[in-house]
Amino acid sequence: MSVDIDVSDRDWIAGVRASLSDDLTAQTARLRELTELSADTGDPGEAHNRAALVAATRQNVERITGALRRIAEGSYGRCEKCDAPIPAERLEIVPYARFCMPCQRNHNG
Repeated sequence: MSVDIDVSDRDWIAGVRASLSDDLTAQTARLRELTELSADTGDPGEAHNRAALVAATRQNVERITGALRRIAEGSYGRCEKCDAPIPAERLEIVPYARFCMPCQRNHNG
């Protein structure tokens, strides 16, 4: 079932902004914890896992920050490649989406 959401709806955008801000706070705290946790156990597997977690968390912080920037600029919900609207259903699932699905497929390519 498709839900019609107008991405220009201020209340909806405010909710997305609040949710993204909460996520940013959580991810920033996680990144701080991971980078401060420097106990070297001597286990290369452990070091590899920690490095992967740090990289993934940094990527999440960058994605969330980008979405918050687009909200502030008024470009949130528009594809960065073709400027088409990104369906609200997609933004509900991937709130930091930068591309519509056709452009995302080409970007992943």
